[in-house]
Amino acid sequence: MTYKIILSCLVVVILAACGPTKKEPAPIEPTNELVAFSAITDAYYEEYLKFHPLQATMQGDNRFDAELPNDISRAHRQRLKSYYTRYINQLDEYPIRSMPQEDQDNWEILRWECEVHLRELEFKTHLTPINQFKCLPLTIGQLASGSSAQPFETVEHYENWLSRVDDFTEWCDTAIANMKRGIELGYTIPKPLAEKVLPQLETMSVGPIEEHLFYAPINLFPEGLGDEEKVRLTNLYTEKIGQSVIPAYRALATFFRDEYLPACRSTHGITSVPNGKAYYDFVARKFTTTEMTTDEIFELGKQEVARLLSEMEKVKREVGYEGDIISFFDYVRNKEELSPYTEPQQVIDNFNRIHKQMEPYLAELFDLTPKASFEVRRTEAFREASGSAEYIPGSADGTRPGIFYVPIPNVESYNVYADEDLFLHEAIPGHHYQVSLQQESEVLPKFRRNLWYSSYGEGWALYCESLGKELGLFKDPYQYFGMLSAEMHRAIRLVVDVGIHAKGWTREQAIQYSLENEAEPEASIIAEIERYMAWPGQALSYKIGQLKIIELRQRAQHELGDRFDIRKFHNIVLMPGCVPLAILERMVDDWIAAEKEVETEN
Repeated sequence: MTYKIILSCLVVVILAACGPTKKEPAPIEPTNELVAFSAITDAYYEEYLKFHPLQATMQGDNRFDAELPNDISRAHRQRLKSYYTRYINQLDEYPIRSMPQEDQDNWEILRWECEVHLRELEFKTHLTPINQFKCLPLTIGQLASGSSAQPFETVEHYENWLSRVDDFTEWCDTAIANMKRGIELGYTIPKPLAEKVLPQLETMSVGPIEEHLFYAPINLFPEGLGDEEKVRLTNLYTEKIGQSVIPAYRALATFFRDEYLPACRSTHGITSVPNGKAYYDFVARKFTTTEMTTDEIFELGKQEVARLLSEMEKVKREVGYEGDIISFFDYVRNKEELSPYTEPQQVIDNFNRIHKQMEPYLAELFDLTPKASFEVRRTEAFREASGSAEYIPGSADGTRPGIFYVPIPNVESYNVYADEDLFLHEAIPGHHYQVSLQQESEVLPKFRRNLWYSSYGEGWALYCESLGKELGLFKDPYQYFGMLSAEMHRAIRLVVDVGIHAKGWTREQAIQYSLENEAEPEASIIAEIERYMAWPGQALSYKIGQLKIIELRQRAQHELGDRFDIRKFHNIVLMPGCVPLAILERMVDDWIAAEKEVETEN
């Protein structure tokens, strides 16, 4: 069976979640075996960072800032396979049932990580390394700007970046070779996506050097840097950009224009590439951390769309609009009062105002908050046209803030109706709380402090959108409609993602379905549909995770009655960081049982 590996992991997780609730065992004294298990998790994480130095940089661990492995090369993929296999074998020798519950959790999560990544290596994703939404040429551009995670505060930092750029140009050569091989074997991206990639590459493939994005750090020299070093570094960066960076992007752009784009597939779903159905079934399980079939996800999506349409009808009546819901979508999209800005800074200022408005209410829902600071910034120009609002985590030590990036390609058409909801999701208490608390934890083992499961992380952020009224927001019916629209957006994803990748839907069918069921502008909908085409399965995670967290909150409220404390519930959900949903469910059930036991004893 094609999913033997990942399903074995799911069985372990589900069995743990479905087992009987028991009183917590008495603490046991550490043994050599338990120390050895801790050593395994620490060793795994240390090796992981060496394999993924960009992630280390993002996390504020700067030991590997000069490195950028060629992760799409055959040799690198083989080393990864050996790495994950080795740790699976070590875990299999460990007596899981003799461990305390927290170590059983660590065992199950580490096993899940290894098996999922090992299974993913069976698919030829390295033959399609570039798309318009998420790929190294875009990420490296963010880092090159000097305002992202890559530090530029010392001479060593500047030299680290030059070394990383050398590795990037090697990666570009491999990408071209891989895509040529992909053309031969039938692995290409859809043509509409390649058409969006080309201008992204072309923007980076021209001078003048002094205006190139990779030159930006030269304009950000730290105080105290000597004049001789400034001249030396300026010359090195000028040479590197002119002789390496621009030629690398130009080679990619030329290849895309002359060879790749004409060979790209006209189909839009991943099932049209070799072994595509197996891959989509895999990513559906990977991103949801459940055993749900794609058919079940599709039907759930349609049910949620119908429910949310009914809620939207209520708002439509509240504001006095008499047309049908589809025309109301157009009304909201084009209502002049909802596009009030003329300067991009006004958009940023509005998000900061939302933050200030909700601050007095946060303590009523949360007594566990991060130390990390937080900023709202405009998305960089080179990726703004096709970018979505996103959260980029700060560093674990708090020296770099978490950043909420907002694309504002055309400020005069920027519609504010969903801004309160967007802030709750991407910023506070959504991704900023969840990611920062996880990174700052002194209890979780290192390998878990930066884990990411979309079903949990995106599920949490979508759940946070529903907290708006409790946080003093959504007083304007259009902002509440924005929340419903955002939830609808995630419900639609269940339908269109499965539709495109498992049911033969075209890009145009998916766009039309979205236009008929949500108020997003058509340009945004097109960008979203193309995102799903580029990143199969990821869009399924939001709604699946949100519904599970809502289910768990309702269960806790029902079981505990007046003893239910929303702050304690949020602590239980947040403290373990990202975990597969079955483990989260078991943790909440254990907490409910413990709270009921305290009540009985009293």
